[in-house]
Amino acid sequence: MKIYQNSNEPIYKQIASQLREQILTGKLKAGEPLPSIRILAQNLKISAITTMKAYEELAAEGLISSTKGKGYFVSPQDEKMLIEQHMRKLDDGLTEAIKAARVLGFDLTQTCEFLRNLWYMED
Repeated sequence: MKIYQNSNEPIYKQIASQLREQILTGKLKAGEPLPSIRILAQNLKISAITTMKAYEELAAEGLISSTKGKGYFVSPQDEKMLIEQHMRKLDDGLTEAIKAARVLGFDLTQTCEFLRNLWYMED
């Protein structure tokens, strides 16, 4: 996990974002334990409160859950929720891309062509 101290994004959001990505892509599986709040904080050289805030955000989204005395674990993900999470991420990313395209003065055709080129570069 990488934390960027100079980022405009708060550290707890960086942690939550990276863990969310690992859960949604299946890198972290249902039932898998997460590092304890204290251990993760020590490894990242940050406050345990910051780590707890990240875990609380993920728990509020239903991605992780805590078991008293045992720690945090990845929650089972249902297919519908995973699709909704990915759709939300796609919506956010494309909304930002459209804003950038408009700043550049691109019309819809130019924007679609740009996206098409990026799509095939990933293969």
